[in-house]
Formats: sequence, structure tokens, C-alpha cells
Amino acid sequence: MAHLHISSFAHLENMTAKEIRKSFTDFFASKGHHIVPSAPMVVKNDPTLMFTNAGMNQFKEIFLGNAPAKYPRVANSQKCLRVSGKHNDLEEVGHDTYHHTMFEMLGNWSFGDYFKAEAIAWAWEYLTEVLKLDTSRLYATVFEGDAKEGLEKDNEAAAIWAKFLPEDRIINGNKKDNFWEMGDTGPCGPCSEIHIDLRSDAERAKTPGVELVNNDHPQVVEIWNNVFMQFNRRSDGSLESLPARHVDTGMGFERLCMAIQGKQSNYDTDVFQPIITVIGSIAGVKYGDNEKTDIAMRVIADHIRTIAFSITDGQLPSNAKAGYVIRRILRRAVRYGYTFLNQRSAFMYKLIPVLIDSMGEAYPELKAQQSLVEKVIKEEEESFLRTLETGIRMLDKVITETKATKQTQVNGEIAFTLYDTYGFPLDLTELILRENGMTVNIDEFDVEMQKQKARARNAAAVETGDWVMLREGDSSFVGYDLLENDVEILRYRKVTQKKEELFQLVLDKTPFYGEMGGQSGDSGVLVSDTETIQIIDTKKENGLSIHICKKLPQDVTAAFKAVVNAEKRQAIENNHTATHLLHEALREVLGAHVEQKGSLVTADYLRFDFSHFQKVSNEELRAVERLANKKIRQNMPLEEEREMPIDEARKLGAMALFGEKYGEKVRVVKYGTSVEFCGGTHVSSTGQIGLVRIVAESSVAAGVRRLEAVTAEKAEVFVDEQQDQLREAKELFNNAPNLIATIKKTVEEAADLKKQVEQFAQERVGAIANELAAKAQDTNGVKVITYKAEIAADMVRGIASQLRGRFADEKFLLVIGAVANDKPSLTVAMSQPLVDAGFNATNIVREAAKEIDGNGGGQPFMATAGGKNPAGIDKAIAQAVALVK
Repeated sequence: MAHLHISSFAHLENMTAKEIRKSFTDFFASKGHHIVPSAPMVVKNDPTLMFTNAGMNQFKEIFLGNAPAKYPRVANSQKCLRVSGKHNDLEEVGHDTYHHTMFEMLGNWSFGDYFKAEAIAWAWEYLTEVLKLDTSRLYATVFEGDAKEGLEKDNEAAAIWAKFLPEDRIINGNKKDNFWEMGDTGPCGPCSEIHIDLRSDAERAKTPGVELVNNDHPQVVEIWNNVFMQFNRRSDGSLESLPARHVDTGMGFERLCMAIQGKQSNYDTDVFQPIITVIGSIAGVKYGDNEKTDIAMRVIADHIRTIAFSITDGQLPSNAKAGYVIRRILRRAVRYGYTFLNQRSAFMYKLIPVLIDSMGEAYPELKAQQSLVEKVIKEEEESFLRTLETGIRMLDKVITETKATKQTQVNGEIAFTLYDTYGFPLDLTELILRENGMTVNIDEFDVEMQKQKARARNAAAVETGDWVMLREGDSSFVGYDLLENDVEILRYRKVTQKKEELFQLVLDKTPFYGEMGGQSGDSGVLVSDTETIQIIDTKKENGLSIHICKKLPQDVTAAFKAVVNAEKRQAIENNHTATHLLHEALREVLGAHVEQKGSLVTADYLRFDFSHFQKVSNEELRAVERLANKKIRQNMPLEEEREMPIDEARKLGAMALFGEKYGEKVRVVKYGTSVEFCGGTHVSSTGQIGLVRIVAESSVAAGVRRLEAVTAEKAEVFVDEQQDQLREAKELFNNAPNLIATIKKTVEEAADLKKQVEQFAQERVGAIANELAAKAQDTNGVKVITYKAEIAADMVRGIASQLRGRFADEKFLLVIGAVANDKPSLTVAMSQPLVDAGFNATNIVREAAKEIDGNGGGQPFMATAGGKNPAGIDKAIAQAVALVK
């Protein structure tokens, strides 16, 4: 096949990132590879991954043998994210010049086609003949073998490299660096990395590059990894040969740009520099002038890409799972801007236009969702900035209280609470404490962190056994047409989680729908001549429908009838079809900007997230509901195309969802004018739904709203409950003819009565304060007042406030013991002169509260404690006074 030449690039060092990306795909297209688009960065239907962390993720089904390869040779540029688990690079990002959260991986794959000889030769050809990289700067590593695994050195790869490189630049690598594994189990094999030495000639002469390969040198870096998948790792740790050998390569796009453009850092390339320039303009700083501001700018430039692409792929920041990872990355960037660039208001959302200029051509979804991305980021920034301010106020209080006890070290548990509950980072806590001449107990913080990690590990720990293969064959889904089918078990395995033992089955022709696309999975039974097995759930995993049961059939080789729970399936289908009708109605009522951002379809209710930038009014919700119910009454039949070319589907007006991975052929679901790409199950005609009622509307994030609705029988129940509540309300008001007016009048009267009660309470507080002031006793130059009564906490505060005002210029102490609902409380208040004399209300109340089996806190001038022992209130009052005497 003819070599590819890039004639348009007169000077290769001037190649832009866009040109480099295109040169890669053009080269491998010339080698017979089918160029595929990047899969979404956010992973769905794979319990082992939250994010795409390598180019091969979208091909896992092929590597695992769960799906056939459509093309034997494939290449692409894949957006990836590495922040958690095995590939955790987050804390290094920004501090060095070559780690990133989001990065692009250029890759080429062979599925049972070519192997080591072609992969290595084409890698060399592309780097040295197309990109003209200096061959003297390149090194290759090969797997040195592993005696424990019974694996020999990869002599085949070494011999191929010997055609291109001298022996001293072909380096043996250990299992850690040169044996790639998908996970604890699954396809794996030796790999061969290509490294490049970007140092100056003087540095290269001083220290040979061979000594720096795989030693974390910022200018001697890996740029390409060729993985040769030829084994399968079993759950017992043993290896077996794969029936078909595959090639999986990945090249770091940002590092390649650094090498081509002659830079010493990924951040100096045109991938990042336009973003960094805008950050500098916003913050009024120049990149390269100060190490701390440089780190902050690199952190922000890296993280804005991750955040923006995650949102376009449908993952909004949240407090759970993948959403929490994105929120954590966003907050890390905000905190660096806050601490080192003095950014006290939202600023990151302003970087989206320059990001689109840089990457929008390769990834048009960025431009299509620009408004949503900006709004979500701005709201998240503002929310976290408020959290930072709250955390700083709380830390200031802790500093004051700690100093009052003559200590300089803050309890690590307090720092962890700030981190865990309020999102306040430890390093910012340390920075503020240093400015106050204080430290935090890191050991105590680490103990709490380890406790949290242990809880998370225990909650997520899953032991998965190997598949036990019973029969050869592929699994197919027949549930669009059938709810019962004769089936055989192809394979099974045991899974243990939270000490519960479950079994997962794969059937040959299953009517069970596996949870996917927001639709919950089917349940039902497997029936043989001798037993019935309950299927409690069905999941989709790497393209396979996994049927979950608590008990394994006694005879797994028997013939079974698979029977789906028809009532549950019908309820799910009602809700799924209703989401389509609501989606179309929302676009009709609110506008064409409405796009689905997520959904959940269960047997009980449906949840539908969509883009819209303000609360949906009650009138608009009613209009949406009426439109959807009108289409239900029209009893429109289901029209579907199960394998329609995607371009034809788009011409029909079918709506594709951002963040979803579509093949060249798609299933199209149509009810009248509602047309969507959808793999879920649906009613045969809309009349089966009966009725849809919207039960809630809320905000998910900036620019994203959520509807919750019920259908059919659940909708009837909802209407009945509403009518029952209305009937009861009428009865409470003696069946008043105008219920609303009657309720309004009652509310107004209650408000007036409340004001009267508050006024009376204020007068009572004033009267008590006057009585107590007159009884103040002078003890050693301190005016002391003690008071014991059954009064509410707000009255106690009012009395203390008034008396502190009266005795503001004197040394004054007030101790109030109150008992309300058999629960004692102790309040200590003092004037500023007494505080200045060295007394602290917080310390006093904590000590005295021991008499009521309680504890408390507050400020130096006023503190409160609650307790469990009302009988000790007199002793507590006396103890508080004695501590001042």
C-alpha cells in the first residue's frame, strides 16, 4: 500500500493540533482502517467503568467475544478521562507538564487481523516518515518475560524492532510497564511502548536517554503503546490463550503535539496555550512568570476540557458516582483560581468559547451545547464559591476557639468534616492555618479519610467468578416480540457483593430486557420440567444481557422457558412511551431548544431531564400534560424500524441524544410525529398508557429541569389521592363553598396571632431582663446574674442579648438554666470586659454542662449546652459561676 505524504505541511514543526490529528486518521485510512468517531467520555452499561479511560473501551465487547467486529481494522481519536481507580492522575495534574485528566488517545486496532509485525512497522512509518520525528530520539520497550507467570520474553516484538532500532535502544520492560491488562480479569498481553527523548543535545550527551525511559522524566516520555492481546486472565489469576489475537494501540495526542511542535511541555502546545492565554487575561497574570500561578493556570486549562466534555456527554456535576468525580474536578479548578489567581467570582465558564475554537471542529457536540455547558459551569462555580466562603467562616471560628485554649494545632477530625461535608480542601485549610501560625493534625485527618475509603470499598466490593461455559453461541434479544421463549443457558458465573451470593446467567435467545438507556431491567422466571428459578433483575454489561438470580438451577444444561413478568413490563413500557410523548410536548410548548438530558423509566414512575433555562410554569406543565394525553387518546400505533441506516433516521427527524453511542444502523421508534432513536421497549399503541400525570418539576442543574410523572394505574391512584386530600380539606373548613378564600383568610388570621404572640414574648423577655438586672450581685468586681426557669431557647437568647447590652461596660456574667420538655440547657453569657480579662463562655459551658450530662459550644462571649439530666441544672449553674470566681 502506498505511503501517505503530508504535502500541505511545509514545516512539520508548524503543524497544528488539528493537522496532527487528521494526519493520524488519514495515515491509517490509507492502511485499510475504518475511521470511527470517538465514543462518549461518560460510560454507560459497563459496571467496571464510569469514564472512557482508553481508546479500546468502546471495543470491549469485541475483545471479550460478546460481539463480532464489523471491521477488522479500525482507527480513531478518542476522548478519555483518567481520575480514579487504576489510572488516577488527578493530583499530579498541573504540577507536572504531561499528566492530564481529559486527554485524546489516537489509536489503531486489529480484531483478529494483523498482529505485531504490521503494528510496529506502521507505528515506525507514521512517526518517522510521515511526521519526520528524529529517529535517534526514539526508544522501544518490549516485555522481558515473567517467570512466575510462565511467560517468556516477547522475542517476536524485539526481533521486529531490531529492523528499525539499534539494540541499545530496544529496552526490556517488566510486567508492570510492559504487560497490559484490561482489569483483574479479561483480555491482556505484552505491550511495546515507544518513547521519545525531547531534551537538548547537550543534556542527551550528558545522560543517555536509555537511563531515563519509564523514570518519570518530563522530557523523556512514552508517546505510543502497542498492546498485543493474546491471553485471557481468569479470576484465579491463571492465563489462557485467546482464540483470536488482537492489536490495541494508544498514542497520547497531547504528548505527540509536544514532540512535533518542539515544545518542552504539553501545556506549551496549541492544544492548551489559547486557553491559558485567556485565563491569564481574566486573572491579569502572565504564564511563565510565577510557578504557583503557572500551576493554577495549567490545572484550570486541563480541567475545563474535562468538565465541558463531560457535560456534553450527559454527565452533570452531582454528589454521586461519575457526577461527583466531575464536581470534584470542577471544584479543584475553582479552588486553584480562588487561591492563586485571586478569582472570587465565577470565571471558568468564560473559557468555553476558546475551547470551542480549539476543539469544536473535531467535536461538534461542544458547539451544539455551548449555552448549556456555560450555564452549568457558572452555577457550579458560584455554588462552590459560596461553600468556600462558608468554610472560611467556619475555619475562622475554629481558629478563634483553638487560640483561646492556647493551642496551635487544629483537630484533624474538624479538618476532615470541613473537607467531607462542606467540600473544603485540606490544602486550603493548611494554607489558612499557616497564615495564622497554626497547623492541622494530619494523622487524625488521614485516619478519618481511611475510614471513609474503607466504608466505600466495603460498599462497592464485588467478587466476580469466571464464566462457566456450557454452550457455544451468541446471545440475542427477542423481547420486542416475545415475553416468553424457549431458552438454554450459554454460560453462568457467581458474584458476591455485601456478603450476598448471586448468580448471573447468559441465555441464547432472551425475552428479558437488560437495564439500558434509562429503562429498568425485566424480571420473571426460568421454568424447566423440574424447577422454577426467579430472575430478580436483568442488566446489560458489555453488550450481554445478564440475568440475575439468587439460586443456580440444579441442572444448568436443561431446557427452560423464559417468562417475563408481563405486568411489570407493561408498566415500564407505558412509562417509556410516555417519556417520548412528553419530550415532544415539551418541545412544542417550550421550544426546540428542549433536548433530553437523562431519563429513568421504572414500573412505578418516569423521570425525564431536559434542557431549559427557567422553571416550567404551572400553565406550561398543564399544556404539556394535555398534549401528551391527547396523543394517548388518539391511540397512535407504534411504527418502528429496527435497523435503519443512521443517516436515513436523521432525515426522518429522529432525535439523537448527546452522550449516546450509535452504530451505523439504529432502531427508530415513531408515534405519529414523535420520532426518536431508541432501543427500549414500548407499547403497541399509545392508548394502552391510559393517562399520564406530571407529579413534580424541579431543577437538576443550571439549564437542566426534571419532570416526574406517572401513567396508567399509578396515574389513577395519584388522581384519587389528590381528590381525597381536597375532600378532607373541604371537610376541615366545613365544606366552605370557596375553599381557597377560606384558607387565605385562616392563614392571615394565623399570621396576625403569631405577631401578637411574638410581641407578647418580646415584652415578657424585657420584663424578665428588668427583673434580673435589678437582682445583679457584685462578686469580686463582677456583676453576676443567675436564672432558672422553664422557657424556650429563643427567649433565653433574647434575655442574654438585652442584659449584655445593659452591662456592656462592666465585667458581667449571666448563667441561665432552662428546662423545656424535660430537656435541660445551660447558657453562659458575658460582657466583652470579662472576655478581655481571660474568660471564655465556651470553655465554661462545656465544663459546667457535665453536671447535666451534656456538651455544647459557641463563642467566647456566649455559649450554650444541651444535656440529658435535668436534675443537675442547679449544680451546673453553680459550677459556671464558680469557674468565673
